[in-house]
Amino acid sequence: MTYIFERKGILRLLVLGMVLMLFPYAIMGAERKRNTFYDDYIDKYKDLAISHMKKYKIPASITLAQGLLESGAGRSSLTVRSNNHFGIKCHNGWKGESVIAADDTPNDCFRKYKKAEDSFDDHSRFLSEKQRYSDLFSLGITDYRGWARGLQKAGYATDKAYANKLIKLIEDYELYRFDKKGGKRDAEREEIQIITPVSSSGVRHTPYKTHGLVYVVAQRDDTYASIANEFGFKVKDLCEYNEVPENFPIQEGDLIYFQKKKKKADKPYYEHVVQVGESMYSISQLYGVKVSNLYKMNKRDFEYVPVEGDILRLR
Repeated sequence: MTYIFERKGILRLLVLGMVLMLFPYAIMGAERKRNTFYDDYIDKYKDLAISHMKKYKIPASITLAQGLLESGAGRSSLTVRSNNHFGIKCHNGWKGESVIAADDTPNDCFRKYKKAEDSFDDHSRFLSEKQRYSDLFSLGITDYRGWARGLQKAGYATDKAYANKLIKLIEDYELYRFDKKGGKRDAEREEIQIITPVSSSGVRHTPYKTHGLVYVVAQRDDTYASIANEFGFKVKDLCEYNEVPENFPIQEGDLIYFQKKKKKADKPYYEHVVQVGESMYSISQLYGVKVSNLYKMNKRDFEYVPVEGDILRLR
């Protein structure tokens, strides 16, 4: 009898040891967990979003992110009842069918469509024809951050974290990869960079050092491949240092690190006040801190979206 209990005790210790050993990897896996409903929605509507990008010049990433957010990946009560994927209300002049649902008031009027495609088409026309969104169309087709900030600024939604939620969805699900298929100008630029790499005698970037890390400031049309080629890095390594997949888009002014980022920010950077259009990733780049550490320091899970005015610990 004693022998049995001893065996059970040893087994418990072994199991506990294995759990403790795997715990860090369990956290990493949880951080990267994807919503299968979101993946299904993206697969179902990505071609439609790309076709609308070509026709209306709205980034496919923005269309998909708004659809995911506003419709709950097509599963919200409003979307099921009305095929309304973008939360567009009736407004003046709407002559189609409608449904009543709670939003800003208990009885808001929302547009109803016969099929999802009609909702996507109305969304594209809604943005392209409304004067308050006109400034967005001066932005590049790959500038999803600018589009997200612009939509919030123009009043598309009252949620203070609306832009940040869109950016998180685009970066978590790599929706930016669809934008490259729409803008001819962007595709031509990328091809030129591949055909004509920067030579060692024509260095474009000046390395700097901040937070004890060496970095360069991204210029227009940069890619991780072009920067890696310029400084003799492997693209895989450069992306690993910056915690991004190899197809992650670079925007002018981004910091690109040449070393692994730190566990916490250097003094005197103790806190950061979140601004519109920021994500946990962009904040981590600003201070040279690993994304996972930024979540841990603030006791947030991977689903957290920083809201304008939130105060985040940096060390």
